[in-house]
Amino acid sequence: MIEIVRGEHDTGPPKHSEHLENLKHDFLASIVVFLVAVPLSLGVAFAAGAPLLSGLISAVVGGLVASLFGGSPLQVSGPSAALTVVLADTIATHGWPVTCAITVAAGLLQILFGLTRAARAALAVSPAIVHGLLAGIGVTLVLGQLHVVLGGSAQGSALANVLALPGQVAAHHDQAVLIGVVTLGVLLAWPRLPNLVRRVPAPLAAVALATGLSIATGMSLPRVDLPAGLPSLHLVPRLPDGGWSGFAVAAVTIALIAGLESLLSAVSVDKLRGGPRTDLDRELIGQGAANVAAGALGGFPVTGVIVRSMTNFEAGARTRASAILHCGWILAACLLLTGVLRLIPLAALAALLVYVGTKLVNLHGLKEVRRHGDLPVYAVTLAGAVAVNLLTGVAAGVLLALAMMLRRMIFSGIHVERAGDRHRVVIEGALTFLSVPRLTRVLAEVPPHAEVTLELHVDYLDHAAFDCLRGWQQAHAGCVTVDEIGHPWFGRGRAGEPTVRRSVAARVVPRWLAPWSEWQAEHVVLPAQRTASSLLCRGASEFQRRTAPLLRDTWSGLAHGQQPHTLFITCGDARIVPNLITTSGPGDLFTVRNIGNLVPPADGTDSSVGAAIEYAVGVLEVAEIVVCGHSGCGAMKALLGRAPAGLDQLGSWLRHGEATLRRRSREAPLLLGGERPAAEADQLALQNVVQQLEMLRGYPVVAAALERGALRLTGMYFDVGAAQVSLLDEAARGFVPAGALEH
Repeated sequence: MIEIVRGEHDTGPPKHSEHLENLKHDFLASIVVFLVAVPLSLGVAFAAGAPLLSGLISAVVGGLVASLFGGSPLQVSGPSAALTVVLADTIATHGWPVTCAITVAAGLLQILFGLTRAARAALAVSPAIVHGLLAGIGVTLVLGQLHVVLGGSAQGSALANVLALPGQVAAHHDQAVLIGVVTLGVLLAWPRLPNLVRRVPAPLAAVALATGLSIATGMSLPRVDLPAGLPSLHLVPRLPDGGWSGFAVAAVTIALIAGLESLLSAVSVDKLRGGPRTDLDRELIGQGAANVAAGALGGFPVTGVIVRSMTNFEAGARTRASAILHCGWILAACLLLTGVLRLIPLAALAALLVYVGTKLVNLHGLKEVRRHGDLPVYAVTLAGAVAVNLLTGVAAGVLLALAMMLRRMIFSGIHVERAGDRHRVVIEGALTFLSVPRLTRVLAEVPPHAEVTLELHVDYLDHAAFDCLRGWQQAHAGCVTVDEIGHPWFGRGRAGEPTVRRSVAARVVPRWLAPWSEWQAEHVVLPAQRTASSLLCRGASEFQRRTAPLLRDTWSGLAHGQQPHTLFITCGDARIVPNLITTSGPGDLFTVRNIGNLVPPADGTDSSVGAAIEYAVGVLEVAEIVVCGHSGCGAMKALLGRAPAGLDQLGSWLRHGEATLRRRSREAPLLLGGERPAAEADQLALQNVVQQLEMLRGYPVVAAALERGALRLTGMYFDVGAAQVSLLDEAARGFVPAGALEH
């Protein structure tokens, strides 16, 4: 079947012209992929010691079945270099007919994995293990094929290849070396040639030039061995007479490696092409069916090959028709160009595989692994794959990855800070029984009679760690204060109601966001110390120890000047925290606070607010002025006649709010979230915000900036009880939740 991949908003079947347009792109892309696939298919079969025809059978039969039934429309399947190492060992151990049966068994396992929806589990494998496995395959491949390029033959293991390589390099070299060097030279130089030349795929160009050179100079050297006539396909697999454990291990290994490469290739293509994601379970079933078909007809195991799939995408393929057509071109080459294929020197294929093997050692992937701290996993996987076998390398990598994950999960930072006679023991991370030995060692460093604060930043505290801390607290001769930041793991344990799972730990508001007076009052030991001064001093100390180090770089950049983007005019009410409700930080807001967020007239009756407006707009050149009112405003209540008696200065200031009262009498009520506020003072607060915006327009510096389009005026309202920020929407004649407006 042919699947057309279309945009998510398309409706109805594609038009006839769209079919033709897709087919044109798929036709051209299929030719490019075919030219890449033929030499690689032969080279992979040669490297594994399989019949060369098996590589072409897999490219045709396996590639066709995977294209028809797989889940990725642009995936191209065929023999892969990633399987050469395990296949070489399997063929040497079991022989080719049994290896074909192993391929069929591996395909059945892949189908089973797909039917049980296990495909996405492959995505949980650490990238370090994947890159290490591919690098191990690449190193093993290079070590073996270098011997062939140098005119010799590969040894039985990677270690044997390394030990024999110096002698091979020093030995007498024949014509094969020249062909191998020419092939590698073309492959390395091809990316630097003009675009017009590079339209020919590099593998095809390298093999073709090396073959032409060998024919032109009359070289006599081993070449591709294919049947002279039409190959006859028949069922090749044969079950082993014994050694079923080895048979099973090989089938599982091939199924896992082939499935993993196919899924990773499909995901990589998805990232490039966009649109609907691949059905990974269907892709695994398609790959399994391809291996069953290929193995049954004497073919090499099949995977989705990332090199061919990327080539297919970059060549402009649009549907799975491209992969299907490329199988047809390979079949035509087997039928019509067998004589040409038989001219290819084996040394050229070996050099091509050396080049492919070096590409498997992905340096960009290695840098990513190193940045994420997983280099040990990569190294262990690579070493195990090269020194022993691929399965051992993967197992070693998985075990090390699990060990590193466990260490990261249970990591706890424990250290002591000294300030004179006072000691602060800071504990961070997960504190479990595994950390108890280190915890006791650090606690033993504290002098017996010292005044100590246990500062806990833990996201998990188990029973053993709690007992250790509780026992030490009770045994210590000096005063021990527990300062717990975050969920009260220790406090709950001390109360006899310990929290036992992270999932049920309460979400605690960070101390720098919650009302400071609340948590400070809880942590000041003596009631006599609970004064405003002591609370502010404690807050300043908390800032200096915990927040200042995080923001020091930010303030360092602001040390020589400010460039705020907003003038924020709001009430002096203690419940309004401008930076908190606007998610802004140091240097963002130039803030003016007064009773009732009032803007006096521009006639100079109040030069304080006027000076701030002129400086913010004329000198700092802010892009926005925000006037923010709030619910429960005492100034609005005072304007309505409920002002405290005897406060002359307050009464004098509130005269600037008389314009708001006049607006209230002549204008329709403003809505808040589509409804009229219940409290009269809150209704007036909404009108007050609009009135102060009008007052701002009376300032010459503001009017000039508005005329230039360099300034914007914004009305804001904060409902304290609902913790809801609303913005003025003039079109809606009221205030709407901040998320409803795009600014």
